[in-house]
Amino acid sequence: MSQLNIKDIEKIYKNLAAKHDEARKSVGRPITLAEKILFAHLDASSQGKPVRGETYVFLRPDRVAMQDATAQMALLQFMQAQLKTVAVPTTVHCDHLIQARVGADHDLQSALTENEEVYNFLRTASEKHGIGFWNPGAGIIHQVVLENYAFPGGMMIGTDSHTPNGGGLGMIAIGVGGADAVDVMAGEAWGVRWPKLIGVKLTGSLNGWTSPKDVILKLAGILTVAGGTGAIIEYFGPGTKSISCTGKGTITNMGAELGATTSVFPFDERMAAYLNITKRADIAKLAEQYKEFLVADPEVEKDPKKYYDQVVEIDLDKLEPHIVGPHTPDLARPISEFAKEVKEKGYPDKLTYALIGSCTNSSYEDMGRAAHVAQQAVDHGMKVSCGLLITPGSEQIHQTIKRDGQLNVLEKLGGTVLANACGPCIGQWKREDIKQGESNSIITSFNRNFPRRNDGNPETLAFIGSPEIVTAFALAGRLSFNPLKDELKAPDGTIIHLDPPVADELPENGFISEDSGYIEPAVDGSKVQVSVKPDSERLQLLEPFAPWDGKDYMKLPVVLKAVGKCTTDHISPAGPWLRYRGHIDRISDNMFIGANNAFAKNPGEGFDVLTGKTAALPAIARHYKSEGMGWVAIGDLNYGEGSSREHAAMSPRFLGCKVVIARSFARIHETNLKKQGVLAFTFADPKDYELIEQTDRLSFVGLEELAPNNPVQAIIHKPDGKEHKVTLNHTMTEEQVGWFNAGSALNLIRLRQEVGSAK
Repeated sequence: MSQLNIKDIEKIYKNLAAKHDEARKSVGRPITLAEKILFAHLDASSQGKPVRGETYVFLRPDRVAMQDATAQMALLQFMQAQLKTVAVPTTVHCDHLIQARVGADHDLQSALTENEEVYNFLRTASEKHGIGFWNPGAGIIHQVVLENYAFPGGMMIGTDSHTPNGGGLGMIAIGVGGADAVDVMAGEAWGVRWPKLIGVKLTGSLNGWTSPKDVILKLAGILTVAGGTGAIIEYFGPGTKSISCTGKGTITNMGAELGATTSVFPFDERMAAYLNITKRADIAKLAEQYKEFLVADPEVEKDPKKYYDQVVEIDLDKLEPHIVGPHTPDLARPISEFAKEVKEKGYPDKLTYALIGSCTNSSYEDMGRAAHVAQQAVDHGMKVSCGLLITPGSEQIHQTIKRDGQLNVLEKLGGTVLANACGPCIGQWKREDIKQGESNSIITSFNRNFPRRNDGNPETLAFIGSPEIVTAFALAGRLSFNPLKDELKAPDGTIIHLDPPVADELPENGFISEDSGYIEPAVDGSKVQVSVKPDSERLQLLEPFAPWDGKDYMKLPVVLKAVGKCTTDHISPAGPWLRYRGHIDRISDNMFIGANNAFAKNPGEGFDVLTGKTAALPAIARHYKSEGMGWVAIGDLNYGEGSSREHAAMSPRFLGCKVVIARSFARIHETNLKKQGVLAFTFADPKDYELIEQTDRLSFVGLEELAPNNPVQAIIHKPDGKEHKVTLNHTMTEEQVGWFNAGSALNLIRLRQEVGSAK
């Protein structure tokens, strides 16, 4: 059940004409590409004309993909549902648990030893339940999906926020939490609010140093990290054809940094070429045959403002290479302005490391352009002036660039090749060149650069650029270098002015893909044993969360009042904590440890109202839980942005969190909270955030009347007896109210299964 065959895809395509006609009648106009794919995957339970940003609909994705960090909890939840096999094609990819230390071979072997128990669990659980399994070292989930599973017009969900990488192949691919994945794996429809649409018109064509990466870096600066929230970003215009399929994937991958539900490109010959060379010529031929259904209606491009909620235009002819950062992916500027800003803002000019690759930028073309820059330096005996780490996206890429010479050039330059895994991009990087707290600058071709994100050090300033720009910076060893105009001096005294990078989009001799690292699920899963040791430090079987007892929540203390940016990295950090992703009790010890709390001086600390003392936030939550007390967390703007990790919702729930109130939520995290039975509210008046102080208690009344579009009243109890009544809004549907009543979405699924079995 890990793969759709060509007949499955042909069936999907044959139904598109009728479904699109029905969609046009429903909305009364021509439709965009995103709408075509969404309407084609609507569940029969979704009736009537959907309203953007308002209507909650149910969809039927074609497949599910999970990475090893999130798959642990997802599979534990799936096992709790007591189902034999998954209902849709599903795969697990082992890419998150490999730590970058020395180099590919050593790091992979260390990971196999350190994570043996987890890998065995994931493999056997996959074999048992009809799930395809990709071994450690096979590649990063999004690259492997693009190479093997993505197809134009399809729809998938994945337990990683950068799942939208599949949009590079014309697919609606959405990052979700593990509980959402479990729903779909269990045969349930997947619910989401009908997204708004942001149209990005691309004109001109990429040239010189400018790369696909610069399109999304430019857009991040325009829209900001919250600008895409609740929306699909759809690219259109003649400029889309100047971008390779993998370049499109780079752009859609990093759309996650804008809060977008997903991003998508229309089908074209560049996608067909990629399908052909990755041994999917049958899909390419089929897509060409049904091409009119895999692009927006012609009227959309002629008058885009009629069809999109917002339109942004980027002229690729005029686009400069961009650099974003530090600390946020939307602090963007063209490279021509960067050196001046480095000086003005006092960023450490000297680079300690440059890192290329990751799920966002590890294609054959990416590595080729970086190698072209490197070759110019190698020809004159130059080496990098700082550390250079290279992360191939998959074994297919790794073997191919080894055969074709790009890897050799990068190694001659002084680069170290890491395992085909996420590594430093997600904090799996063991640095020994700096001390904790030491201010330093790095530049990467990754997608995310929050403080602590790459190396756990809050004082590392991480900047993001394209692989070729990062390689050029590694040669100079400083941020103030502009490869478009500045010169380098080689050891032989030669003055070098780097030529713009040039590289093949796809390998002339095809990809090497014999040793893929893939394991098919067992023919008879009933014969496969999945075991979890009772004393395991890495894995823990789940107990269902208790259902709501029907009573209002009265006088709950506040554990956290987050100040400013509070991402899922702050709520449930990765790095060394990844080893406990399958053990809910152990990983809950990291809850909120990176969050800035209004009630404490140091991140991760708070005020225990029972003891009157400052303590670590997980300890406070455990204390309240031991006393039978629920508690509340308060969030600021865009609370929970970043990675899809559901532990950021499960850990608070496990430690007794009943309610999270924020000024606004990031989409995935809000859904994750609701899935686990936590009430997610927003202040009707954002100023009410200011009313809450460290010794206040909060009551939530009238919960028996909880219903869609029905605000909830909260009472803030002050120590002196005064009370403030505030109104809270929510986005819960009837289905989600059912999750709350049952204690979690999974509880509700299990109840349905039990009722079905009884019948």
